[in-house]
Order: sequence, then C-alpha cells, then structure tokens
Amino acid sequence: MLHHRHALASRTPAARTARRTRTALALAVVAAAAAGLAACQASTPPPATTTVAPPKAPADRPDRGARDGEAAGHVPDGTTVFDDALPALANLDPALLAALQAAAADAEQDGVTFFVNSAWRSAAYQDRLLREAVAQYGSAAEAARWVASADTSSHVSGDAVDLQQSGGSQWVADHGAAYGLCRVYANEPWHVELRPDAAAQGCPEPYADPSQDPRLQQ
Repeated sequence: MLHHRHALASRTPAARTARRTRTALALAVVAAAAAGLAACQASTPPPATTTVAPPKAPADRPDRGARDGEAAGHVPDGTTVFDDALPALANLDPALLAALQAAAADAEQDGVTFFVNSAWRSAAYQDRLLREAVAQYGSAAEAARWVASADTSSHVSGDAVDLQQSGGSQWVADHGAAYGLCRVYANEPWHVELRPDAAAQGCPEPYADPSQDPRLQQ
C-alpha cells in the first residue's frame, strides 16, 4: 500500500512539473554547449594557403648588380630614363637615350613613368648575371633564353634598356614604334632597343627569346 501511494505521488502535478523542469534544464545545457562549439569553429580561421610566386627572369630583378655598384651599371630603385647622370644611362647609345626620353616625356601626359630596371652594364656585371642564370636555370642553353654573354649582350654595348613592368613597357608596346623603340624578345617584354626604321615600317616581329636572336650566335 505504501508502494502504491509512492507511485501515485510520483504522478502528481508537482512531480511531473519537477521532471519537466529538469528535462528543460538538461536540454538548455546541451543547446548551450552546441552553440559554444559552433561559435568556436566559426571563429577559427581556415588553414592558410601558401602561394609560391614564379621566379623572375634575371634581367627583371632590380636588385641585381647592387654588389657591383653604379659604376658597373646598377640602377637604384626609382630610376627613370631622365636620370642620365648614372653610368647605366650615360653609357647608352645617345640615339637610344634620346628616343627613350622623348617617348617618356609624352608618356607622362598619359600618367605613365618610364622606370628603369637595367640599361648599360659592364662586361663583368654581365658575366656574373650569366653565371647566376646558369645556376638558376640548370644549364647554359636554358640560361641563354634570358641572359646573353658579355661579348654579345646589347646591354654591354649600350643598345638596350629594361623598363620596369609598371606601365612603361606596355606604353612602348603600344606607342614606341613612332619613336623607333621596339620590344625585341617575346619572353622579355621589358627589353627595349632602338629600331630607327620602326617609325615608318613598324617594329619587326620579336624573337621568341634571346637564344633565337642571330646577333647573339657567336
């Protein structure tokens, strides 16, 4: 009989209310824990991915030549074609420098500045670039696609300038022929030489790379 009364008491409204309250509290605790886990996961950033930039060609690296100094043809950052007191520009063919400066003056009207990566280089500087290119690319044949020898380089002879790819090289591609300025190699859009006939005939088709230039086959 006592057991029966206890069973009846467990079904009283007060008992049922207490059970519902405990159940509700348990569910609330579970929900709070789930919400906390979701917030933690949302605030944790995804693993960072690493992007490896492709190597630049030796002639397109403005830091090259710093150890040789300006006397060997190194140009400081921010050099333009008007900084002609620097040996790298002073030792260029005068006709090439004049054409560059005339084009640059007009390009400035379009908001474009001709910044220089490299121009004239000493033979020693060019030889070092070639050795570094062989080490970088793994063979003399592959290095020849980017760097000429000191005996054949148009930089050593003062007949070429490398413009930074910040608008100047594209401006030359679009307008340079009128000044006799042409991009010579398809794989080096920064490399510019003087072609006086280009004003009347347009620039010749560029070589695929320097290794295809017959002037360098010596």
